[in-house]
Parts: sequence; structure tokens; C-alpha cells
Amino acid sequence: RQQQWKSTVSTHPKMPPCDFVPEKYKSYPYEHIQKIREQNISPSLRMYYKKPLLLHQGHMQWLFDYEGRRYLDLFAGIVTISVGHCHPKVTVATQKQLARLWHTTNIYMHPSIHEYAEKLASLFPDPLKVVFLTNSGSEANDLAMFMARLHTHNFDIISFRGSYHGCSPYTLGLTSIGPYKHGVANGFGCSTTMLPDVFRGPWGGRHCRDSPVQTLRKCSCSKGVCHANNQYIEQFKDTLNTSVPKTIAGFIAEPIQGVNGAVQYPRSFLKEAYQLVQERGGVCISDEVQTGFGRTGSHFWGFQTHDVVPDIVTLAKGIGNGFPMAAVVTTKEIANSLAQNLHFNTFGGSPLACVVGAAVLDAIEEDGLQKNSRDVGTYMLLELAKLRDKFEIVGDVRGKGLMIGVEMVTDKHSRHPLPAEEINQIWEDCKDMGVLLGRGGLYNQTFRIKPPMCITKKDVDFAVEVFHTALQRHMERAA
Repeated sequence: RQQQWKSTVSTHPKMPPCDFVPEKYKSYPYEHIQKIREQNISPSLRMYYKKPLLLHQGHMQWLFDYEGRRYLDLFAGIVTISVGHCHPKVTVATQKQLARLWHTTNIYMHPSIHEYAEKLASLFPDPLKVVFLTNSGSEANDLAMFMARLHTHNFDIISFRGSYHGCSPYTLGLTSIGPYKHGVANGFGCSTTMLPDVFRGPWGGRHCRDSPVQTLRKCSCSKGVCHANNQYIEQFKDTLNTSVPKTIAGFIAEPIQGVNGAVQYPRSFLKEAYQLVQERGGVCISDEVQTGFGRTGSHFWGFQTHDVVPDIVTLAKGIGNGFPMAAVVTTKEIANSLAQNLHFNTFGGSPLACVVGAAVLDAIEEDGLQKNSRDVGTYMLLELAKLRDKFEIVGDVRGKGLMIGVEMVTDKHSRHPLPAEEINQIWEDCKDMGVLLGRGGLYNQTFRIKPPMCITKKDVDFAVEVFHTALQRHMERAA
């Protein structure tokens, strides 16, 4: 058996060509950087890999380290680089604005916030037309919670277990992943409900999710009927009937869960859940921090894939392609509830941020990145599904567009998470061959693939070959 696996291990996969030449690294030596890290940077800022990468430069889907080694970035700075590292259009627009005006704050008008607000709002259906700009996703979700409570005059908000909506003291109540929880009071007025996860949850079948790749679970549902969805909706009703008052402030959900590893729900779940929440007087918040800006491929916003229109939408990460900016988009009625008293943000909607945001929107349209997400993402999902069918430890491949999760298990029958030391080695092998993957899931058992939306099918072929080689090496070690 050992010989069998050795014979199938490919040589080092060949990276696609790139004509970009990085600048020569001229900063501190690696060892000095490490020393500063230990002495002057908060230890809560943990790093990836046994020998952390010291990155120096980026170009589109590529990253270069201090020694000039090139990596295919399949994690995009945690789903933040939307149009590509140092995208020329965004870079030029930023440079021009840097020389013109950085900051005035919102006590004065400047053209870029008005131009950007109009452009961003035009991408949303009615009545989602009012924009409040902030600096981060946590800040945007924080504000969305605040607005929901002010508008409804209710307090309780529901989120899914396995959700990540930020790690500020306020949003930590919505976030429901154990390692992010600190031993201090948080989450007053926040309740979690069962995650309708059709792979790991108690119910799921072969037709549940909006993805080119379905689970391998057995399914006896007839056309138009989803047993799993019905069961999860009953659990949601149970939460409404037992854990919260008769009237609530709202419900927040990601259209596809991000940090938890691209977890998808049954197709009609959110539509039914939204109706139940609105019957209780609550508003529905769609957290588009990771799913927005065309990443799902079929639609510009993740909520559109569920055939719903939320009351509040939160945006961040890909909105600025790495520039710190975020937004809350809502209705005029809900926005007015915030205007009864002062609410101010010094840096939100700065001239610089708005120019960056507008350039990102232009790049998405001009480069055809939503279509690229659909075409390249679907291709990648189907190629990864072949590895799931070949390897017992690849339990699930899921996602939509360029938001993909690959969940690793000890075996497909038990669906127990693959031990961390085994996942770590596969992950390190991929990095050593030039592919950077994210990690996520409740047990850190899922590889997160959410690259810049400019990647190509040739990049996918390389990445899948690297992952295939890493899996084969794992099997060889196991044998």
C-alpha cells in the first residue's frame, strides 16, 4: 500500500508564469522582524505556519516573500483582496487622491462620499438606498445591531451558531465560535439558534444547497420538498418560542458562513426565517462582509442568492480591496432612527476611502470579476469534488463562486474532524509548494478558499494539483 501511494505522488507542481518582477526586499532581516514581533506586537495577533511568512509585495493573485518566493494567494488577506493585490486602477486612483485630500471628516461635504454613496446604492434593490460608512466589518455589524434596536424598540437579536460577525465587545454576542469568546460578560440580548448545516448538522441531503457540489448524504426528498429545511425551520421556531421575547429586534446571518468554512444552508431556509423574524417585529440583517461584491458569482450580493431583501446590509473586506473601510446600507426609515440623536464616525467615509471604494466597484465591472467568480469558482468546485471522491479524508466540498470550503474528516461515514496535526501538515505542504490556504470551522478542520476574484483556470489547475499532491503525501505518511 505504501508503494502504491508513493508511485502516484507527482513531482513538484509547476506554478503558472507571472511576468511581474517584485522589488528587492530592503527592510529588517527575518530574525530581527521575529524579535520585534515577540517584544512589541500583541501576542493575540497570531500567525500562520510553523515558520511564519514574511511577505514583501503583492501583484493581483500573487504574493512575494522577502526572499522573492512567489505564492498563489487563495485566502486574499481573509477574503479582503477582491480585485487583486495592488490592482493598477485602484492604486492610481488612490495615489491621485492622496495628493489631493486625505481627510475632512463629515462636518463638511466633499465630492467623493456623494459620488460613492450614489454608486454603491445603485447596486441595491429598493428600499435599500441609505449608506453609512465605517472602517471595519465589526464596526458595521455593531452599528447594524444598534440601528435594529433603535428602530424596533426591541432588544433581542438572533444569530446562527458557527457565525462570525466581529470581535468587538458588542458583536461578540453574535459571534458563536468558541475560540473568539473571552471570559468576560458579552452577548446580553443575543441568542443563537441551530446552524442549518446540511453536511455536519443532523439533517441534510443531496439537493439542499445552492452549489454545483452537493453533500454525499442520502436523500429521499421529492422534487420541491426539502426535509432538512423543514427540520431546521422547526428548530428556528423553537428558538423564537423559548429563547427570546414575543417581539425581537432582529436576526443576522451571513448568506454563506465565512469563518466557519463556507457553510451553506438549505435553499429556502433564509426566506422562511426572514418571514418568521418579521412577524415578530424584527429586522433582518445580511452580513455581506465576505459574500458581497460578486464573490458568489451568480449575484452581486449573497442575499440575492436566497431570493430575499434584508432590512439592513453590512459590508466590509472586499469593499476596499484591503483599504480599511466598511458600510451599512439600509432603508430611509431605519436610517432615520439613528438620526434622532448624534452618531458620528471620524474616519468613516473619508475622501480617500470613498475614492478607493469607487475604484474597486469600477474594477469589478471592467474586469468582469463577478462572471469570473462564477466561471472559475464553478470550475474549481468541480475539480475539488473529484478529490473528495478520491480521498476518504476529504469529507465535503461546498460553496458558490469563489467562496469555497473543503472540510477534512477522519472518514466520510463518521464525519469526525481530521486531527489538527494532520491538517497542519497538509496545509504546510501546500504552502511549501506555493499555495496559501485559509483555515476555518468549529474545529479548524476546513480549508477556506476565497482568492482574489481575478484568478484564472490555470491558477486553479495548479492549486488543485498542489492540493492533490499534499493529500497523496499525507496518505503516504499514513501508510
